[in-house]
Amino acid sequence: MNTVILKSGKEHSVLRRHPWIFTGAVGKVEGDPANGETVRILDSKKNSLGLGTWSGVSSIAVRIWSFDPDETIDAAFFQRKIAAAYELRKTIFNRALPEAFRLVYAESDGLPGVIADLYRDYAVVQLSTAGADHFRDEIAGALLPYAPGGIYERSDVDGRKREGLEPVKGLLRGGPLPEKIDFTENGLRFQCDAVSGHKTGFYLDQRINRAVVSSEMTAGAEVLNCFCYTGGFGLAALQGGAGKVINVDSSEPALEQARLHAGLNGFSGDRFQTVCADVFQYLRRCRDAARSFDVIILDPPKFADTISQREKAARGYKDLNLLALKLLKPGGKLFTFSCSGAMDDELFAKVIASAAQDAQADFRVVRKLMQGPDHAVSANFPEGHYLKGICGILAGRG
Repeated sequence: MNTVILKSGKEHSVLRRHPWIFTGAVGKVEGDPANGETVRILDSKKNSLGLGTWSGVSSIAVRIWSFDPDETIDAAFFQRKIAAAYELRKTIFNRALPEAFRLVYAESDGLPGVIADLYRDYAVVQLSTAGADHFRDEIAGALLPYAPGGIYERSDVDGRKREGLEPVKGLLRGGPLPEKIDFTENGLRFQCDAVSGHKTGFYLDQRINRAVVSSEMTAGAEVLNCFCYTGGFGLAALQGGAGKVINVDSSEPALEQARLHAGLNGFSGDRFQTVCADVFQYLRRCRDAARSFDVIILDPPKFADTISQREKAARGYKDLNLLALKLLKPGGKLFTFSCSGAMDDELFAKVIASAAQDAQADFRVVRKLMQGPDHAVSANFPEGHYLKGICGILAGRG
């Protein structure tokens, strides 16, 4: 087996069980490992630290599979890891698993680059690293007992480019998959479009937050749901008693699916309205028309992939929230989110505070929100915490 030897003092993060080794920590590579090949990791004194997967093109040179140097990375390894992830979800959900949930959450489940979401009897998988790509067949085989209906791969994420990988999309096992996979969440009916939808077809990470929106809704409220995608938050608002929801997104296919979801749940068109528009432009038009809303939900796509993009992203989040706060009625509620991993909680809170100041808004934060528990974050891998949310009330202006 090829070997990666770390520079002196660079073993500390590995000893803390962090699963990434950056190129700057690598002192020497013995052998010529191929992209995605398993390598042995040694400290500068040649003590064995574990096994990982090599990437010759990424800034993360090694992603660690196991901190046990005697481990074997084979089909049985992935079977054990995925079985452990499944048992953890059973514990998280108190043995009552939902119809759709995240089964494998990459590094937090000890499987760097592997995402697997279950939708009833089907799995949708993303393999975003060279190592995950290398073990595609073993991973698919290990998932099959939990997804007997079929496994569909959606490895068409931007992160693969940083690993020197081309996008891959298609059926991995079983099938064929239905055009839309029906499932229920929080008492609402949805459909997952595994082939054409965003990510794995649905944003499962917002399950708990959709339930919060439903529980925090004021009867009869007029709600503006921005970046609505297929309408999850809008339906949660109606479930909680909202009078009307205006759902805004720039994708007409997403809005078409949102309207279908509304119909599946018996919500009439006058209560569930859709607008195909750029959200920033739509908010400005509402501002110019002196519109106001009881509740505004902001769930934008990722504004920053890397730390270098964080400053630009912060400006985008500030502009977005400033516009929303100007449209919020006194006593109204704002639910605002960031799914950018490069934006930490502290910076996001500062951005919201700055937006409130510029809007001359007395904005009171009443709840902090994050990704659902099936996206549990390993204490050794804080980077797994990416979804930040704030629920607040406009107490007044001036």
